[in-house]
Amino acid sequence: MSIKEALIRELETLPEARQADVLSYVRFVKSGLADAGERRDRFAAALETARGIAAKRGITDQDIAAEIEAVRKGR
Repeated sequence: MSIKEALIRELETLPEARQADVLSYVRFVKSGLADAGERRDRFAAALETARGIAAKRGITDQDIAAEIEAVRKGR
């Protein structure tokens, strides 16, 4: 049995919530394999997506800064 087959077999025995944990871990491991340029590109793309969502919802940079400050102060 290959490692892939063993992983799949073990994964199939886990409850779905635990499978989600395994998926998160695999993604975490994969992110460490990416080079710095790839991570920078992925971050830039995610930031652009977040800015687009914020704009659609009418959230400004000032709103975000105020929320960050409130969290820092412990609200």
